[in-house]
Amino acid sequence: MNIDKTSTPTDVVVNPEAEKHGAVTAVDPRLLVREQGFAGYLVEFKRKLHSGDLGSIPVVIGLIIIAIVFQSLNSNFLSAQNLSNIAVAMVATGMMAVGIIFVLLLGEIDLSVGSVSGVSGAIVAVLTVTHGMNEWLAVIIALASGAAIGALHGFFFARIGAPAFAVTLAGLLFWLGFMLQLLGDQGTINLDSDGVVGKLTTYYFSDVAAAYGLAAVAVAGFFFSAFFDARRREAAGVPSRPLVDIVVRTILLAVVAFAAAVMFNEYKGLPLALVLFLVVLVVTDFVLRRTTYGRKIFALGGSVEASRRAGINVTAVRISVFSIAGTFAAVGGLFWASKIAAANQSAGAGDLLMNVIAAAVIGGTSLFGGRGRTWNALLGVMVIVSIQYGLALEGIATPIQYMITGGVLLATVVIDSVTRKTQKTAGRA
Repeated sequence: MNIDKTSTPTDVVVNPEAEKHGAVTAVDPRLLVREQGFAGYLVEFKRKLHSGDLGSIPVVIGLIIIAIVFQSLNSNFLSAQNLSNIAVAMVATGMMAVGIIFVLLLGEIDLSVGSVSGVSGAIVAVLTVTHGMNEWLAVIIALASGAAIGALHGFFFARIGAPAFAVTLAGLLFWLGFMLQLLGDQGTINLDSDGVVGKLTTYYFSDVAAAYGLAAVAVAGFFFSAFFDARRREAAGVPSRPLVDIVVRTILLAVVAFAAAVMFNEYKGLPLALVLFLVVLVVTDFVLRRTTYGRKIFALGGSVEASRRAGINVTAVRISVFSIAGTFAAVGGLFWASKIAAANQSAGAGDLLMNVIAAAVIGGTSLFGGRGRTWNALLGVMVIVSIQYGLALEGIATPIQYMITGGVLLATVVIDSVTRKTQKTAGRA
């Protein structure tokens, strides 16, 4: 049987019948589904359950449980206004989580993203309000600063050899001090709520066609991408998804997308913040899964030495990944500044760093490297912000919110650890 060279290790399963007789035969799950139909789905699900590879299923189930519990406690939880507010509130943390996912795929960590996000907001505020600079130019400088800060951290880690934990911990403290220095004694600089940054979280596409149009584009894009990918794989003689599988997945996506469109149109309309977040997720997912650069990142997360022997420039990739994390930290900082229409000394502090890391891990990205997708940021941040808003509706105190979020993160890390052990036992890690 031909093996697709672009497949990841999770694309290959063991033939159950061959395993009974002591033989191990590689079978692509797409081929299994094509040959056995619905029974193939059951075989694949049982295989994933046995090997501890359930992907995003636990997170989706968790979101459903969260919705049911909080809706039963307060009928306003699933209201259009509350869900729309959740969608906007999760973007700042979600953007930063996207950058963290790139770092986690290497098996490393970046503790500086909270402080870097604060620096980003402070730069824009100082340049535009204090010095009267054009806001677009100030935004570009803030994003470039985030990228440069991340690259600097990456240089000390990849070139000098200092541990990423220590380097970024130092960065957390240094850039926090730098932000406070920028803001000065006053500590807070208000931003124009009608400016570029101000509208990031306050602008809504009120025309109902916007939400429905985005839903239609998303569904059509998914279908044609999956369809032509299947045709390409079939032409290459490797396993591909049957058309009925693609249609079913497209229908499920359509139900979710158009339900969300209806919900947004019942309130203010489609939030600009969510549109930008979704665009970022699509682009970064393409980079990780469809480009040589993305495959290098996964390779480094699997084995640094093997990647080096394969000719990968380990230092360059590592520096670039930390630069990406710094860039998205800066992006998240702009959204946080937009949310409060100001840059202040509390920016990037509190539980922000933990929420960013938790969003990535809860969404399904492994702390041990080599496994994850940027879409994990969306699922993880939805869990965190949904819990926060649900508890807030019930008037639960902030300390309890911290403890519950910490408990969810601990449970996720435990599941991730158990999953890795199960996969090793199954011979898949």
